[in-house]
Amino acid sequence: MLSHFDMLDVPQWVFESIVQPVMLWLDMGSYAEDGYVAATWLVWGCVQIALIAVVLVPLQRLRPVEPVIDRATIRVDMIYTAIHRLGLFRLAMFLSLQPLLDAAFGLFRSGSLDFTSPSTFHLDQIWPDFTDNAMASLIIYVVVFDFVDYWIHRAQHAWRPWWALHSLHHAQRQMTCWSDNRNHLLDDVIRDLVLACVAFVVGVSPSQFVLIVTLTQLSESLQHANVRLSFGSIGERFWVSPRFHRLHHSMSHGFGHNFGVLLPWWDIAFGTANFENRYDATGVDDQATTDYGRGFWGQQWQGLVRARAAVVKAFH
Repeated sequence: MLSHFDMLDVPQWVFESIVQPVMLWLDMGSYAEDGYVAATWLVWGCVQIALIAVVLVPLQRLRPVEPVIDRATIRVDMIYTAIHRLGLFRLAMFLSLQPLLDAAFGLFRSGSLDFTSPSTFHLDQIWPDFTDNAMASLIIYVVVFDFVDYWIHRAQHAWRPWWALHSLHHAQRQMTCWSDNRNHLLDDVIRDLVLACVAFVVGVSPSQFVLIVTLTQLSESLQHANVRLSFGSIGERFWVSPRFHRLHHSMSHGFGHNFGVLLPWWDIAFGTANFENRYDATGVDDQATTDYGRGFWGQQWQGLVRARAAVVKAFH
């Protein structure tokens, strides 16, 4: 029975009982490994959504920063959360872009581009003491990916065509624990392509990558929560808190500060940290004149409109 399973066995059960039969029926047996990874995304996504609903939603009611007025926009954010946490976005990426990525990475592996094959390289094996230490290995990869995410985040704000897409995330004036995945899909495609390349180069395993993303997403759900919470003057130097990240979303005070995704270390090191104890209103300052869309598809369309205008302006 499923009740007797270890939590780590659940993806295997889902794969063998549901995903694999469907893949065999579709004559996709050669993608069995990818199917197992998809089952893992699905299981951990369900766990994340359950934790958001059971832990973070009550926490918001206990210590809210502001009253919730526009519930309709929060329901749209919940659609974004389901698309990303349940692996639907990654499934779409797999069906559309995975063949291109496989071909590109295959060139590196075969040496066709005169590169030493990175497929056998694993960053955590540089230090022999960490090779068989799962926790140390996980910490190494978390730090590496968070460093990359910091610079991706800064690029999202610095390059105007990319900001035209990313601004959808900042246009939420009722930020809650469901707001993390409120992104333009093209914005997520660009970010995920960068992270996929980094994952390939550093040699992180699929199971480790799923765990890193799960940890990151849960932390980001807390960061976006409508909750008056900081980690104290010391704790905020080690992990990004809701107060620290809300300053980044501040309509009057943010955007140029607090780009860190999990660790505020990079903001401290590169001079973008702001530790003021304040909880400002969130949003984008041009929302009075710019249409960011109300529903999911409206938001996606308006993002493309803004991005096109930004590209045209950049080349004229």
